[in-house]
Amino acid sequence: MRVGMRDGRVVGWDAGSGRWVVVGDDLLTFLGGGVEAVREAEQRFGTAYREEAAGEPTGLPLEPASLRCFALWESHMIAGARGLVAAFGTAGMRRFAGAFEKVTGRVPPPLRPKPGYYREPQFYLGNHRAFTADAEVVPWPSFARVLDFELELGMIIAREVRDCGTAEGRAAIGGFVVINDWTARDTQWEDTRRGTFGGVVKAKTFANSMSAVVVTADEWLPRWRELTGRVTVNNEIWAENQKNQLMYDLGAVVAYAARGERLRPGDVLSSGTLPGLCGLEIGRFPQPGDEVRLALGLPGGTSIGLTGILGDR
Repeated sequence: MRVGMRDGRVVGWDAGSGRWVVVGDDLLTFLGGGVEAVREAEQRFGTAYREEAAGEPTGLPLEPASLRCFALWESHMIAGARGLVAAFGTAGMRRFAGAFEKVTGRVPPPLRPKPGYYREPQFYLGNHRAFTADAEVVPWPSFARVLDFELELGMIIAREVRDCGTAEGRAAIGGFVVINDWTARDTQWEDTRRGTFGGVVKAKTFANSMSAVVVTADEWLPRWRELTGRVTVNNEIWAENQKNQLMYDLGAVVAYAARGERLRPGDVLSSGTLPGLCGLEIGRFPQPGDEVRLALGLPGGTSIGLTGILGDR
């Protein structure tokens, strides 16, 4: 079911009537109710006493309590590294990378993830207070020249877990959102090469965006590997993705995040960029004033989107 917040109430999409209907007062409580809460809401759709909302969900569906940013696609990590070299590297760097792959048939070691990436799902802590809502203007940070979009799947934790297994980790996911992990690429390049903590510091902390609509876990979790994405800029399709081969099960991702620490309702985990769905991979970056729309969905099933408008430089 698609749900969200409208006028301080939880609203759910009634496909039968084509209307948004009030289904609760607290989103995390609703998501924590799982399938039972969804079925109860569906029963409410058919009653004469149902309360229809004034419109679709608006604003952020929740104020995240924390943000853990994963990187679940090896192909994006490698293609992104190639893109950084292509966009910001010297001519010598570009020649070396191209020649190495041509001669050896392998990716140059500096462009591959480090060994720990292949042992366990990796994450960094993002800025959970930097989220902007759907259709809001994203201020251009004063320190950056090149901004980029990144289409990611966001997982909302709705049940408390600590030191859990994969199955319990999956059960802790209450719903999914679309996240745009805005990135200052020129800053990322400098921090990756010269920074103390790598390229996920200032380049990543100025803004994220989150869709107003949440898809409940019962609808997407059984088929999450089938999710596909699309990016449009000023109504022009820039990128599409039809392959979704994550390295790790989402339950394992939650379990790793909860190892030795507690995840609580309201914590958000992001998947990392779906392959091909960022400007760095396609060699094309948005400009001030551009309207960037990201969408995720199942073939023939539920889709949700997120729009961000870049402010002036």
